[in-house]
Amino acid sequence: MINFNVPPYVEKALDYIEECAKNQKICGDGAYTKKCSEWIEERTGTAKCLLTTSCTHATELAALLSDIKPGDEVIMPAYTFVSTADAFVLRGAVPVFVDIRPDTMNIDEKLIEAAVTDRTRAIVPVHYAGVACEMDTIMDIAARHNLSVIEDAAQAILSTYKGRPLGTIGNFGCYSFHETKNYSMGEGGALLIRDEKDVDAAEIIREKGTNRSKYYRGQIDKYTWVNFGSSYLPSDMNAAYLYAQLEIADQINEARMALWNRYRENLTPLAEKGKIDLPTVPKECVHNAHMFYIKAKDIEERTALIQHLKQNGILSVFHYIPLHTAPAGQKFGRFHGEDRYTTRESERLARLPMYYGLKLEQVDEICEAVKKFYASESKTC
Repeated sequence: MINFNVPPYVEKALDYIEECAKNQKICGDGAYTKKCSEWIEERTGTAKCLLTTSCTHATELAALLSDIKPGDEVIMPAYTFVSTADAFVLRGAVPVFVDIRPDTMNIDEKLIEAAVTDRTRAIVPVHYAGVACEMDTIMDIAARHNLSVIEDAAQAILSTYKGRPLGTIGNFGCYSFHETKNYSMGEGGALLIRDEKDVDAAEIIREKGTNRSKYYRGQIDKYTWVNFGSSYLPSDMNAAYLYAQLEIADQINEARMALWNRYRENLTPLAEKGKIDLPTVPKECVHNAHMFYIKAKDIEERTALIQHLKQNGILSVFHYIPLHTAPAGQKFGRFHGEDRYTTRESERLARLPMYYGLKLEQVDEICEAVKKFYASESKTC
């Protein structure tokens, strides 16, 4: 059986976790939390990185820092995970869903401005599969309408847009270190803060509304409750697990890229025959091989393909159900404009196995199974 996902693991992780336990420092903001944060800051150039318990919590922090209030509107794609919307619904805001581009599966930047109203407060671009949204256009719209930009870069660590790391272009960026991501701490995430002026407020909210971070840095002689907040700190043991991967991040990235390129090489002939569509990566984007997907003709063909792969010992999955079609999406949000591509393209997409440790020969096996499916489909047509 070839699994769809296997969480990344590096042997040093156990040594680092044991070190945390022996040092009796297993709560948040310990040595490994700081190492991970500093690594991200150095690699991305962001003003500040704060590790969180999840990308969901990073997005909630961004919503709080953007002062999102009840009745505010936040523009985002419907083709995304529920957390993208939940973070703002919890603030009483209305997610305004905009159609996606069929090539990248990202929000269609040309449709955003028409969705802006006097209640709009933020735009939330989601960098699907680690491929950047058209950020120049999005940032221009945000600047002209005085809107915050919160990048859902859950899948996009080490990806770039015109040389700029994703998660650092908007006011805030949110990474995920869930077990399905390129680098994992089991459950976890990070908030990237572009502007120094937002750092103090972020630290206070993340530390239960206290100025404890300043106390630990020796900037004040005692700490106290100064604002609202919650506990968004991951255990240092989780950070220790992650840091072992960050130490070899480029090695992991190169291995994933080799797998991604092998998929593309193997499946290009099928795409050229019009049997499937392959991922599109615009020339200004550098992606991180977060996933490899193909698009079938329609939902019926995709369902049959996934079943065929399963019968051949290969686990493939579809992805998001568009949020505007879900009960909560209809209750809390609204779709602006026409759904030309969101539903149609989501029903065509199948994700193939992709993880650090997958072998090139396994990719060949998967591709052969896909080719056999379409060969048999041709015979029955």
